[in-house]
Amino acid sequence: MNQAIEPMVTPYEVLEYIYYPRFSYFQNVLKIPQFEENRFKVKLGRQVHQKRIEQNREYVRKKIAAESKLIDVYLAAPQLRLKGRVDEILVMRDGSLSPLDYKFAPFRTKAYQTHIVQIVLYGFLIRACYTAKVTRGYIAYIRGGNNVIEVPMSDENEALARDALTSFFAILDQELQPPRTKYRTRCTDCCYRNICV
Repeated sequence: MNQAIEPMVTPYEVLEYIYYPRFSYFQNVLKIPQFEENRFKVKLGRQVHQKRIEQNREYVRKKIAAESKLIDVYLAAPQLRLKGRVDEILVMRDGSLSPLDYKFAPFRTKAYQTHIVQIVLYGFLIRACYTAKVTRGYIAYIRGGNNVIEVPMSDENEALARDALTSFFAILDQELQPPRTKYRTRCTDCCYRNICV
């Protein structure tokens, strides 16, 4: 008997879901492509992101107790239904591993909730693929500088990420259409705004 293969998603898709749940429905259930490569902000973000990875090949973040790093690592964990590319996996002095993700977003004194969930999901992927201890992750906000925020793999953050993943899979598995966002300003730059009724 053949078992159906369950679709895997990326932490970035879960980030998009948190920001605007209906986005996931259009993209993953109705299979309407978003053509994000045509959007100016996406193009600029990708260019800056790629440049940062290339420039920082030899740089190790000693200030946060990293000893070495792996760059642009693809991971897949079917048991979690997760896959994705981690910008950097930091090998820390205490032997643990930590994901680091570059964000072309304005720096704030604390990380955005969407970014927290994304980095924790990368932490789950690293644990599953390397069977290593992951106690924290890092987000490097690169617009206007290089500000790094530590995100602990705390019970609270892990529960937040698991809840987001469960809700996301409910949309995929049950083909549920979520309600429209109450934050109407998010619709301005959405590629699905013309079909979202």
